[in-house]
Amino acid sequence: MVKFTITAHAPETTRRNGILQTGSRIVPEEVPIAFSYGGSSHAVMMATPADLEDFAVGFSLTEGIIAGPAEISGIEVVEGEQGIDVQVSLVDDVADRLRARRRSMAGPVGCGLCGIESIEQAVRPVPDVSTSPLALSHADIVRAISLLNEAQPLHRETRAVHGAGFYLPGRGLIAVREDVGRHNALDKLCGAVIGASERGEDGAVVVTSRLSVEMVQKAAILGSPVLIAISAPTALAIRTAEEAGMTLVALVRGEDFEIFTHPHRISPGSIADVA
Repeated sequence: MVKFTITAHAPETTRRNGILQTGSRIVPEEVPIAFSYGGSSHAVMMATPADLEDFAVGFSLTEGIIAGPAEISGIEVVEGEQGIDVQVSLVDDVADRLRARRRSMAGPVGCGLCGIESIEQAVRPVPDVSTSPLALSHADIVRAISLLNEAQPLHRETRAVHGAGFYLPGRGLIAVREDVGRHNALDKLCGAVIGASERGEDGAVVVTSRLSVEMVQKAAILGSPVLIAISAPTALAIRTAEEAGMTLVALVRGEDFEIFTHPHRISPGSIADVA
């Protein structure tokens, strides 16, 4: 059986103080990961080959294939020569619904796109998270990012992967997942959170990437009303978060950050609380 690893050693030549030296460094692996439902391949992503059951649950949830983990009857991870097939079994009515969805999207497309259904899916409405009572302090924002930075062993080793964490006030980060793809890391996190029977509405999603609209969509589907990032959001991400009632906190740098939507959830707090 093929055994995929999450890292590899790569030869390199480094320049330090004007001197070239040969050596090696640890880099992350990137592997084709296919998700199959009912024996049919649905999607293939390049991803880090770790936490694949969480990935399967989170991807199935954020792509609208399932409404919750109870709609999955089994997951089998099958390694091949060139990639990994994650075979997801769905309960009967959900499997029937997915087959009907596939049939409705089948057919010739002359414009070179994936059809109107795919365009609509890309800008799909997201759940309203405005009713969540979650409130965070300045100290919570700073602590969430600090804890995420500390909880990424693969990034410390390679400096080449993204991280996503779920922060609960008073408890800290209860789950962290890493991947070469920022969307993959968030999907894995979503799977881990619902697998732990935690409620998305109770906590904030924290990520090490920029905030694209897909990140807002996935966090909203999880139910989280706060999305925190070290980088900036896109305009569409801001508009989508505004409509969903989600608070976007971005560009967190030490004790400083910027709030782009629904700032009422963030209180000034005291930075002394971080310690």
